[in-house]
Amino acid sequence: MPADLSPLIAATAQWLTRAYPPGGGAMDSALCEAQARQAVTVAAWLCYPTPMDAALVSVAGPGGSARLDWVTGADGAADDAGPDAYAWRTWVDEVVASWAACLLSAPELAAAAVTALADSRHADSPPVEFRRLVAPDARDRRAAALLRHPDLLAPVAGLHHDRLLDRLKPGPALTA
Repeated sequence: MPADLSPLIAATAQWLTRAYPPGGGAMDSALCEAQARQAVTVAAWLCYPTPMDAALVSVAGPGGSARLDWVTGADGAADDAGPDAYAWRTWVDEVVASWAACLLSAPELAAAAVTALADSRHADSPPVEFRRLVAPDARDRRAAALLRHPDLLAPVAGLHHDRLLDRLKPGPALTA
């Protein structure tokens, strides 16, 4: 895929892990980050299914974390750190974060999303495993207790939940 979604994926996953931090320790941090990154990757691939979609978001930018910060009550926290510390937040994608929150809080929806990607252009790349997203073990769930808590994720997940459900309906939208 010519356009690279990795800055968007990295920033959005970082936002999720800061908004819903791991339980403790380095291992929990790594497991929480892996789950967030897998959810954000699936969400980004669903949101930007074609090379043109990915190129457009790379040029226009994804919009930033301002509304997400406000919804979670973290608005203003980034302002205290100065403009350099805030720069990565400009690459956070609200729709992708919302869809990732939906996937993290609903295992059946995560499985449906990963299945929907099977016929997408993203499937042409080397195979990617999303086990920590679709089948987390007890350690994964413990490490990302906040990140997977449906009640805590509800304000973010609810922002674009309907659009995710529309995207997962059968049809040509994912392979266009």
